[in-house]
Amino acid sequence: MSVSELAQASGMAVSYISEIEKGRKYPKADKISALANAMQVDYDTLVSLKLSKKLEPISDLLRSKFLTEIPLELFGIDPSDLLELLAEAPAKVSAMIRTFMDIALSYNMSVERLYMTMLRSYQELHDNYFEDIEVDADRFLTEFAPANTYVSEGLLTNLLKTRYGTSIQPFDPDSQPELASLRSIYRPEKKVLHLNGRLAPQQRTYVLAREVGFQYLNLKVRPFAYAFVEADSFEQVLNNYKASYFAGAILIRRDMLLARITALFARSTWDNDDFLNLINDCQSTPERFFYRLSNILPKYFGIDQLFFYRFNNTAGENVFHLTKEMHLSRSQGPRGIVDEHSCRRWIALTILQELSFLQRHKNFEGSLCRAQLSTYADTGQQYLIVSVAHPHRPTAQENMSVSMCFPVNDTLRTKMQFLSDPSIPHRIVNEACERCGIFDCKERVAAPIVLQKRRQQDAMKAAMGRLA
Repeated sequence: MSVSELAQASGMAVSYISEIEKGRKYPKADKISALANAMQVDYDTLVSLKLSKKLEPISDLLRSKFLTEIPLELFGIDPSDLLELLAEAPAKVSAMIRTFMDIALSYNMSVERLYMTMLRSYQELHDNYFEDIEVDADRFLTEFAPANTYVSEGLLTNLLKTRYGTSIQPFDPDSQPELASLRSIYRPEKKVLHLNGRLAPQQRTYVLAREVGFQYLNLKVRPFAYAFVEADSFEQVLNNYKASYFAGAILIRRDMLLARITALFARSTWDNDDFLNLINDCQSTPERFFYRLSNILPKYFGIDQLFFYRFNNTAGENVFHLTKEMHLSRSQGPRGIVDEHSCRRWIALTILQELSFLQRHKNFEGSLCRAQLSTYADTGQQYLIVSVAHPHRPTAQENMSVSMCFPVNDTLRTKMQFLSDPSIPHRIVNEACERCGIFDCKERVAAPIVLQKRRQQDAMKAAMGRLA
């Protein structure tokens, strides 16, 4: 039946039935009865909680928190459009939803990981720059920190105590090893912020700035542990990101960073130590510095093709874990591949090996910075990668590398004068050992099984084409 035919048979307006179909109107019992009579079905058929097997995934979706909890409008999606799609092709949409659910289960994707994946998509959609939070940060700096000064740990501590009534108490991770991986825990009922006693000064300042961000931006729905133990909603994850963004913006002033990066890009040579000094001058951790850099490069330099990733490694081991990544690009670039071994020629991994060697044999306790031009063997695409490795606190015996990666294109060549510096090492790399055709690679740690399977399939197709 068409909508107009149903409207005529039920005595309802066409517009009203359309609103029901789009999920904007919810008919009462008398309306449902009239619709059932018009379609010559039982009343229970329209209100049954049990759907057919084909439509069970849609039922799961509608009964889940997805449609009410995920702010689809952030991604430019009108929830009514989604419901209209469900109404127009329910079996096909159900199959698609089931496919996504099966993929998530196959890769053991937790709710938190799903939320973080959505957050990364949100960041990428906006080039990781949010003007409203920048404005809030500028207002905070005008009110509490004079020009050309840094927001100090003392200022943040005083604000939390006097303005927001929050007391700060350290905890000892040695006496409470279950909490050793957490940087902070906030107890809202007591207004107490517990800080990990093993934090470095820059980490402690950032945690305090983030807590001020929750208060200053009035973000009520929030996680109470950093890093996450679990996330109850996407709003928690989003608000955590907003508070973190705010913290980065007040700790690393936009105008100061713009001036320093402009000067850095104007140089004809690259210097690893100078880049480390810039991070130290900002009184920041490398990770926080790179994240702040990812805010301003697309907006103010037009460099919107960039990648960020973080690897963790236990000192002395040849196992590396990709623990964070963000891609502000739709082009192919270095990505984490599930159950495969990342190319051991990546500077993000070799710098961790170098740091581990220096720690064990030279009693080195500092950080390393390295830059590398990497050309992918399969695609020929070249990237500039700047990586910084340092001990990972508060976790003992573990190191971390954070890297920012830029596809080398005309925009990058125009902005970064040091790209032609011959002192920057160049290496041929690939995605993962399992996909790599560089068979004489000394760094290989796994057989190229994916590549071999692909070549077998290509040979089979070619043989099929030669059949008479």
